[in-house]
Amino acid sequence: MKRTKIKKSMFIFFVVLVLIFPLSSAHTDVEWQLNNVNAEMNNHLGIPLVFLKSEPFNITKEKIFDRMIQRAMKIARLSALSAAVVVNNETIWAKGFGLYDRENGKEATNETIYLMASISKTVTSTAVMQLCERGYFGLDDDVNNFLPFGLRNPNYPDVPITFRMLLSHTSSIAPEESDSPINYYIRVIPANETVEGYPYPFLKEYLVPGGLYYRSNLWLDIRPGKKMAYSNIAFGVLGYLVEIISNKSFEEYCQENIFEPLDMKDSSFLISNINVSKLAIPYNIEKRKYVPIMHFTFMDYPAGGLRTSVLDLSHFLIAHMNGGVYNGTRILNESTVEEMHTIQCNNTDHNFKYGLGWQIWGKPGNKNQLIFHGGGSWGVTTVMDFSPYDKIGIIFFTNINQHGSKIQDFREKISISFITALLFGKGFMS
Repeated sequence: MKRTKIKKSMFIFFVVLVLIFPLSSAHTDVEWQLNNVNAEMNNHLGIPLVFLKSEPFNITKEKIFDRMIQRAMKIARLSALSAAVVVNNETIWAKGFGLYDRENGKEATNETIYLMASISKTVTSTAVMQLCERGYFGLDDDVNNFLPFGLRNPNYPDVPITFRMLLSHTSSIAPEESDSPINYYIRVIPANETVEGYPYPFLKEYLVPGGLYYRSNLWLDIRPGKKMAYSNIAFGVLGYLVEIISNKSFEEYCQENIFEPLDMKDSSFLISNINVSKLAIPYNIEKRKYVPIMHFTFMDYPAGGLRTSVLDLSHFLIAHMNGGVYNGTRILNESTVEEMHTIQCNNTDHNFKYGLGWQIWGKPGNKNQLIFHGGGSWGVTTVMDFSPYDKIGIIFFTNINQHGSKIQDFREKISISFITALLFGKGFMS
């Protein structure tokens, strides 16, 4: 999911809010202990703190903060939202709003479970890097040393495809936008279904010339390693490599090596392992009505099929914000985490750069830099960001994503920008 440009949309949102809310005088009884908060809010988010400091934007007051979240949800017509804020190595706040199951009147909490879409890639990359740490391969090794088929760009048949290339979207596998759309849509399946023949031989038939599902535009005419091109199927291949190298199913590996060590009890790539009573229903909006969508997943589920809660994912985020450690448990070496959060290729058509399974916005070492990943699909929008400079992280999930509606998309962008700002602001004020 492309990162929303906060500065451009925040002004519009504030105008809308000013028209909606009756303004009153600023509170004078709030102790603002950080003298540079106004500058920090402007630098990081493009938001003058005067808006967040004055009534009704005084986010240090919980009722006002909740009201602002709820107003943002109303503007975007979000049914449910769950969110969390991390500061340093602690989840300082987590809460749910709205209804995650409208038909049964179930209210969202910080334990409500949502489909993650592309945030799943951060977990898949963590699994791959754990195996790399254990010496099974090097980042620049040819993946053909492990795959039961030859993975090569037919335009550059002598150039190896490496683990680093798959992790950083530089393998030259074409993004779905330039691939045949039908190939993407057939990879979306009911959540409780599995596909016989996936991952193998499907990946071979899909990616190798002459295969049953192969199309010539599946590969770009760009030398592997030279340009970032976002690819979901590349992370499907990485999930398959985890299975081959670990001799475990991808789900089993992640449970044993990531979810259990991080106390992520409500997390799984398989809906059969999820407490479905806590699972958010995805919705579309049609003629101002919420229309439930069938629970779904992807054939290449390591790219987008994780389901989790904001509380669970906050443990994962804390580990990545603190050199691979959560609550005294190490899942990655600090040097590995640094490599994952390092830009791998500057040549990209996106408004962000990419590390190893993580999106990166801003220059390394700059106080404005954000390490993040977002996700979006039918009936789901997910955000996970953190500022290395401030050691503040935010997570939020919704069960609405209105594909194909420009008006709703505009509403969502404004709302998501404002919610992002509010959550970071809560972290700054903690």
